[in-house]
Amino acid sequence: MQIPFPNKKYQIIYADPPWDVKRGPDWNSNGPSKLLPYPTMTVNEIKQLPIEDISDKNCWLFLWVINKYIPESYEIAKNWGFKPSCLLTWIKPKHGIGIGGTFIQTTEHLLFCRKGTLKAIKRIDTTYFEYPRRKHSEKPYEIRKMISDLVPENTTKIELFARQKVDKWDSWGNEI
Repeated sequence: MQIPFPNKKYQIIYADPPWDVKRGPDWNSNGPSKLLPYPTMTVNEIKQLPIEDISDKNCWLFLWVINKYIPESYEIAKNWGFKPSCLLTWIKPKHGIGIGGTFIQTTEHLLFCRKGTLKAIKRIDTTYFEYPRRKHSEKPYEIRKMISDLVPENTTKIELFARQKVDKWDSWGNEI
């Protein structure tokens, strides 16, 4: 069953799409990669989401992306009507042999994009952030708080592919 998209305009869109990847083999097995415990989407499926229908004329997009899909994330943002501005990086603590080939993945990225002229009420003095790992694919709650702190309290905000409801944010996703 498809979850209907909201019928509302937002000034902040925070999205963590379920990129089409596998989660790697069992620990120390050198076996085949396993499927993720949730449905994934292809780049084309992500690109086709009706983001233009919910984005205000003055809007920021924060799009989570893994290393494999950085180039495609820029195209997705442009397709949704946004201009990519900068790439923020979440630095995760090392935790032994995890996902990755030659290099073990210890970063994820958040593409910050703009549409129109939404203004920040404060500045952030870095583009990288060190936060602990949580459950698989769970993002640092500190990032959502940082985004909220950048704009006035009455700014309309939505988290796409959300796993929980958060005060003062609308949520859309199949895991809420």
